Amino acid sequence: MRKKAVLPLLVTLSLSSALTAQTGDENVAAKPQFSAGLQMGYNSGLGVAASGLISDLARGFPLQAKLGIWYTSVEPGQPWDARQIFINNATNGSPQENGRTWELKLDFLYPVRLLSQSRTFLFGGVRHSRFTGNFRFVGGNEDFDVRSNQWGLGGGLEGHFGVSSRFDMVLSAGVDHFFSGTLSGHDTAYNPDNDNVNPREDFTYSDADAAIGQPKWKPILMMGFNYRF
Repeated sequence: MRKKAVLPLLVTLSLSSALTAQTGDENVAAKPQFSAGLQMGYNSGLGVAASGLISDLARGFPLQAKLGIWYTSVEPGQPWDARQIFINNATNGSPQENGRTWELKLDFLYPVRLLSQSRTFLFGGVRHSRFTGNFRFVGGNEDFDVRSNQWGLGGGLEGHFGVSSRFDMVLSAGVDHFFSGTLSGHDTAYNPDNDNVNPREDFTYSDADAAIGQPKWKPILMMGFNYRF
């Protein structure tokens, strides 16, 4: 009788232990993992990006969140057209121009099986861009900026290739799209709805948008490294 009682007792103890372990695992809080990265490459111009990545936000939650700050040197637009649309019709001086964007990007990454020997992610999210185009006419007594702030969306593919226990080489490719924003320069502003401020002559927002290189569609190809803390 004692031997017959041992087997049910062992089964009961085993099931109890398994249920206790399972319940314990479910009650263990997720431990977020943090990493930081630096990338360089093409972002409709030569760009550099610094980012922070957080994973394991919740148990079983597959998405990772990435916040990045991007700086890019870009083509600002057509200097003679910009001068005519925002300043005056003068044609003296030699034009010099430069442009830049500061962008804040929030992405969510979803793991996919695509590239061997790597961790690969589809990413997508929201962007905010601050564009500045500077136009200077040497000998023409004109030096002015045209600025815009824009919201946008973007996405792409990112691969993480292990270099060491903490370092990954990161390759990313994608595209961003930015929506039309107000173009302001000197004392003039052109709005997408053509409710403009001090417009020159009969120029409209479409004229200003064609002359100025504010972001629209931006292909991205970047390479860098990621460090896991």
